[in-house]
Amino acid sequence: MKIWHQHLGKSISNITYCYLPALRWRNFRLFFGGQLLSMSGTFMTQQLTIPWLVYDLTKSAWLLGVAGFVQFLPTLLLIPFSGILSDRWSRRDLLMIVQILGISVSLALTILTFTNWITFPILLVLSALNGLLKGLDMPVRHTIVTETVDDHADWSNAIALNSVMLSSSLVLGPAIGGILIATLGVKYCFLYDTLSYIPAILTLQAMRLPVRPMQTLTGMSDTLQKLREGFEYVSKFQPIRAILLMLSLHGLVGMSHVALMPVVTAKILNGDATTMAYLSTSAPIGSLLACLYLSVRRGIAGLERLIVAAQVLIGMSLISFSLSRQLELSIIILVFIGCFAILQITSSNMIIQTLVAEDKRGRVMSFYALAMVGTMPFGNLLSGTLADNFGATNALIVCGSLSILGALWFSSQLPAVRLWIAR
Repeated sequence: MKIWHQHLGKSISNITYCYLPALRWRNFRLFFGGQLLSMSGTFMTQQLTIPWLVYDLTKSAWLLGVAGFVQFLPTLLLIPFSGILSDRWSRRDLLMIVQILGISVSLALTILTFTNWITFPILLVLSALNGLLKGLDMPVRHTIVTETVDDHADWSNAIALNSVMLSSSLVLGPAIGGILIATLGVKYCFLYDTLSYIPAILTLQAMRLPVRPMQTLTGMSDTLQKLREGFEYVSKFQPIRAILLMLSLHGLVGMSHVALMPVVTAKILNGDATTMAYLSTSAPIGSLLACLYLSVRRGIAGLERLIVAAQVLIGMSLISFSLSRQLELSIIILVFIGCFAILQITSSNMIIQTLVAEDKRGRVMSFYALAMVGTMPFGNLLSGTLADNFGATNALIVCGSLSILGALWFSSQLPAVRLWIAR
């Protein structure tokens, strides 16, 4: 029996490593496991707990928007400089710093909520600190993935599995948070987040990564020079420029359903908070399915065509979502939107990370993060303005149509992107 169990375990491992080769590497397994739990706490706090607590303290939708802006602005400002640090310093050390500072902020929130000393101004300051940490975290988190696998051929699988981890955390975190708020109270969400940092810190400490040469920045002029070099690289290198422009378009119009979700819920579907909860969790489920597909896909050949197809399907799905008047149909459409969005975003990530020059990886991924995050506030403004003047249905139709037009433009850029991939 013992021998049978050994053979069974070995067979399962062989099958797993065949389809998910990144899991062969100890460093990646440590990173994946530790960050899965940590990011579930992070998404619980950012997506659910802090907004809920802000509204509970203020009863003001406007102050809720102010808190979201305050949390977002430091992220936007810090991302480019984080990319420079990621190219110059140890990425594991940078991520360790983020985790240690993150657990400090989360512990402060836990103590303040358990003692009932939390106030809106304090929460606003801590939200801004969370935004700073997110700005430092995003480029480093993307770039360190390729360091955790020793075989270049497994990079695309590692990047896809990293997206699986993030999408799973995005589903798991708010789901656990909703249960905790309903049963124990918001303070236990912050306690969960605090505890979730511990395995992330321990697994990062246990990773044995190759030593990268450390380069120090001599001053602000050197920092700005490195930032300018990264901008020139992404702006002059046509394949990367085209991919980043597509990501920017997705942030501008492809996420319009998120900004208009309350309007669609109340005015189009005649629903309530429960209806919105069903709709809000639909897209992350589709995202997870897309990540699972990409995780078993080998190589990056053909991903440029997948970007075009996904962008077209996002546009068509947004138009379909605008015309739906049934909750069940809307949920199904949102699952597809989440699936197509991750196919486009992660395929772009896989192509760029596999082919970009190593000494510019951090800076390029900072512009990748900016392309996704930086255009979303303007996208929310655009979709909100369109909905206010022409109705939510027409706003979604316009955004969906712009997505399709963007895909048609990107298809004209495919020869250069395909030539870059084939090098």
